[in-house]
Parts: sequence; C-alpha cells; structure tokens
Amino acid sequence: MTTILVIAEHEDGQLKLATLSAVAFSSKLASESGGSFETLVIGKDVTPIAEQLRSYGASAVLVADHDQLKHPVADKYAQVIVEVVRQKGATMVVGAASTFSKDILPRAAALLDAGMLSDVTEARPDGDDFAFRRVMFAGNVIATVKMGGLLKFLTIRPAAFAPPEKGAASSPIAKVTVSADKLPSQMEWIAQEAKSSGRPDSTEARVVVSGGRAIKNGEDFERLIGGLADALGGAIGSSRALVDAAITPNSLQVGQTGKIVAPDLYIAVGISGAIQHLAGIKDAKVIVAINKDPDAPIFEVADYGLVGDAYQIVPELVGKLRK
Repeated sequence: MTTILVIAEHEDGQLKLATLSAVAFSSKLASESGGSFETLVIGKDVTPIAEQLRSYGASAVLVADHDQLKHPVADKYAQVIVEVVRQKGATMVVGAASTFSKDILPRAAALLDAGMLSDVTEARPDGDDFAFRRVMFAGNVIATVKMGGLLKFLTIRPAAFAPPEKGAASSPIAKVTVSADKLPSQMEWIAQEAKSSGRPDSTEARVVVSGGRAIKNGEDFERLIGGLADALGGAIGSSRALVDAAITPNSLQVGQTGKIVAPDLYIAVGISGAIQHLAGIKDAKVIVAINKDPDAPIFEVADYGLVGDAYQIVPELVGKLRK
C-alpha cells in the first residue's frame, strides 16, 4: 500500500500555497492506489500551520516542533524527514518544486539511498508501481519515467495541480519526537536577508507583471513594472536579462532557471520571449505581451499583444486602471 509523506513549506508563520498543490497531488495518487497520505510540518511553534492543513484529507498532520528547527537548516530538516519516513514506513515523499524542497529533499533521499524526481506534472499507478511525467529541456520534452526502489522522493510542479477544496473532516494532529542529539550540527543558521516589497509572491499571485530588456534601470523598473503590478494588485517578475544587468535581484527572475509561475494573468513588458523565459510561464491562463518589436517571439504565445514603447504604453495603462 502506498504511504505518502507530504512536506509542508511555510515562512513567517504563513503556509505556502504550493504545499496545497503537493497535497492535491498526493491525495489523488493515494486515492487511485488505495493508499493514504500524511503531512509533515517542521519548525518551531508551527501548530498554527498544522491547523491550516487539517481540512485536506490527510490521515494525520505530523508536527516536528523544536528550538533547533526554528530555521530551515537543510541538514537538520533532512534528518527529521529521514526519521519520520522510517517511523511511518512511507513509500513516497512529496514536496513542491521550490528552493526549499530543492535544498532539503535531495539530502533526505541520499541519506535513505532513494531515487528522486523533480518537476513532476502527473503520476499514475502502473501495475505494482507508478509512472511519472516530468518536464525537461525548458518544457520542450515531457518524459515518462519509472523509478526503481520501494521509496521514492518527488517534487511536483505546483502549476500542474490546483489547490484542493477544504473538506468537512479534520485530520488529527500528531507530535513527532525530535531527538536533538541526533540532529547534525555541521551547519549553522546565521541570518536571512530579505527585502519586503509588500507585494505577493509571484508563484502565488493571480496577476504577475514582468519586465525585460526594454527596462533601462531600477528606478524605471519600479515605476513601470511595479506601478502596473500595484494597479492590478499583482506581483512583479523579471527576465534573466535584467538580473544579469543587476537591475533586478535574482529572486524576481521568472523562467527555466528562475520561478515557475501560473497566474490568471501574466503581463510581459519588454520581454522578447526567449525559450528559457517561456518555460516559466507556459501554465499562465492569459498572457499579455507589450513589446516594440512586432516580430518578438513572445507574441507567438501571447493571448493579447500590444506593439509599442513600454515607456509610453505602461504609464497610460496605469493611469486608466487607477481611474
């Protein structure tokens, strides 16, 4: 029987929406294979996070709460996951495809000598095992993969799985014993530097506005891209060209080597449409492109296109929206 362990992701006391996509994936696969799934929350004072997860059908919401787990230090979190997998007899560990999971899950998989797949978009029972579909080569190839071994680690692409609806039943919360003396101590949390913009994260926003090479400096980026995003109540993003030019931070990059987004509305301002960028937005429901080059590749995938200078069009658009 399949026993799935979902790793919850949270930050500053808030559950990451991508975790619910991982829950949706696990719930569907458990139902199809006659198995079950549990959700694991790791951290310090994380019972409120666990409470948010009780309505989604897990057989239990597990809580690993300890002072040493206050910050997501990868080797400590990986060790906790290893211990829970052994205690619960999990046959599959699932997390959302994010920097959090990419840092932690491969370590846990290595400690358990288990295989791992990333960016899974579909899974189905196949005889006594499972077949998985995952994206490769910037989305140009969809591979169907089978993994050997009884234990499998996966990260799923959140855009491929809509968050589930809350159910009437509440899953029980179970405490996980954390043996502090067994936690690795080679890594130490020093600090985290983050700039708060007051805007939503691009991976969770309904509207994302991104700027590309046409934006000349940071002030223009904030005025044009930030202004349009604020007028729509959305998030901001960036092409790699602006990151390489040090105009925007890496945390804003959207694309194959950045964030994968799937908003209801994606507005690409001054972005040519390189294949690496398109790989990060292909699940957006509606794509709007603003570019002065009528032959820009972005227009081939856009639902709506406007040819013109972003420095003229965007202020006009913001003005009309604010009215």
